[in-house]
Amino acid sequence: GIHKTISSLLLERWRSEMNQEIDHINQVLPNTPHLEKTDAIQQWIRSVLRRMEHYKAEHNKLLKEAMTLLELALWKAMLDGNREDDASILEMPAKKTNLDIESIRIKRRITSGASIVIKNVLPFLKLR
Repeated sequence: GIHKTISSLLLERWRSEMNQEIDHINQVLPNTPHLEKTDAIQQWIRSVLRRMEHYKAEHNKLLKEAMTLLELALWKAMLDGNREDDASILEMPAKKTNLDIESIRIKRRITSGASIVIKNVLPFLKLR
């Protein structure tokens, strides 16, 4: 339910604000006239849902940034891990070396395993 979603939010401040928003009805409802309670509850529900959608969007934005950083880190690790292989390329003529280094960088980005790692990490970070 919504409490599980709230507990999955990235920032403590977001979790706290959502819990306060949910508890807000307990302060409002006792002081609301009988005939206005339905409207107060509907307004409260809209407010909770609106805030939850905002935090979900922010969560997804941060998640996208984190996945980009993870992909770049995996690519860098792949590049750093293969420095020995690059030594033989550096012995070639300069023009050919630049082309070869660029093609190797592109190939290593594709073969870094980032797509597999991200595919398996992302489900644990998405909100339900």
